[in-house]
Amino acid sequence: MRDMSRRGLLGLGLGAAAAVGMAGCGPSGSTGPGSGGKGGGAGTPSPDKSGDDIRLIGDGSTADTGKQPNQPDKPVPLQPGETPPQFVIFSWDGAGEVGNGLFPRFLELAEDHDAAMTFFLSGLYLLPESKKSLYKPPNNPVGASDIGYLTDGHIKDTLKYVRRAWLEGHEIGTHFNGHFCAGSGTVGNWTPAQWENETAQAKSFVTQWKTNSGWTDLDPLPFDYEKELVGGRTPCLLGQDNLLPTAKKLGWRYDASSPGGRQMWPVKRGGLWDLPLQAMPFPGHSFEVLSMDYNILANQSKNSTQGVPSRYPGWKKQAAGAYLAGFRRAYESNRAPFFIGNHFEQWNGGIYMDAVEEALKGMAGKKDVRLVSFRQFCDWLDVQDPKILAKLRSLEVGQSPAGGWKSFLKAS
Repeated sequence: MRDMSRRGLLGLGLGAAAAVGMAGCGPSGSTGPGSGGKGGGAGTPSPDKSGDDIRLIGDGSTADTGKQPNQPDKPVPLQPGETPPQFVIFSWDGAGEVGNGLFPRFLELAEDHDAAMTFFLSGLYLLPESKKSLYKPPNNPVGASDIGYLTDGHIKDTLKYVRRAWLEGHEIGTHFNGHFCAGSGTVGNWTPAQWENETAQAKSFVTQWKTNSGWTDLDPLPFDYEKELVGGRTPCLLGQDNLLPTAKKLGWRYDASSPGGRQMWPVKRGGLWDLPLQAMPFPGHSFEVLSMDYNILANQSKNSTQGVPSRYPGWKKQAAGAYLAGFRRAYESNRAPFFIGNHFEQWNGGIYMDAVEEALKGMAGKKDVRLVSFRQFCDWLDVQDPKILAKLRSLEVGQSPAGGWKSFLKAS
């Protein structure tokens, strides 16, 4: 999302205009994902295994290379009286490398701190602009998009870092394609059938990039996207109600599109885990802000991604403080998972990238903290006793368990 003016997001408030901000982008005691989790220096290997170890899929744009490396140990149920882990999920909308070096920067940060993340890949970021007529967005002209197509060089860079991300243990989800947030073609008005069409196109751009680009000499993406894709986030956090029936039909496990969530343990909606961006404390204000870089920006520099430079230091401190305040509120009380959304953007001099890095460093390594992907978090949720999850959901935002965790989660 390089040009906020094309998003038409300002004014999409969540309740009071100044409260949470605009709707999305404009939207066991282990300290890592788990003992034996990701990290450990996976580097950036290519899937150059022998033919017996790799199965090319379709035109060779993707390949089944076996079990994803750098994953945590198989999750286990909480034991009676055990303190829940503090899960934190950092996610990225769009997830394209546009020449600013942010994709590799955060891959390196994740590796340094034994973190896994979720990258919501926009399908158009793997489609050359010369082939834009292949994209037929619902309720919009052929080839239209409210985000720019990448240059060929940046598509190749994106492929490189998506390969690396998966090999290093991160999740590749979807941010769909054209990012339409306003007007008659907005994703907020799409039907379940149109979401199914948009999703099929997004998958095709990922699984047929060699055919569409002609770059047959490049390595495939080292995963079967039909199996890898188990969740996404809609543009501008719009249209979730009509997406959910399609997502369930496709076998997805979660959706991260809901705006205005609270820091509580999640529930399922339409058969999927509903994992929303959350309202978090906003230093210096009586209202809260949504846990995404764009929403912080919208409450700081309003209509501009290039605000007054003299205010950058204060804004960066405020942004980092918001993330850390949200983290501490959960960590010191109900241990609800904390979901943070970002974009690979240099808005306001790059302060939001610096803020999220500072926040991650302030969370990593603390007792019981697990920096995981959405998919890994779902793995953990799915093995828990439903009665335990219900008990966790009974805790309000910032509410500590009565008598401590040992008493609160004691055996029946």
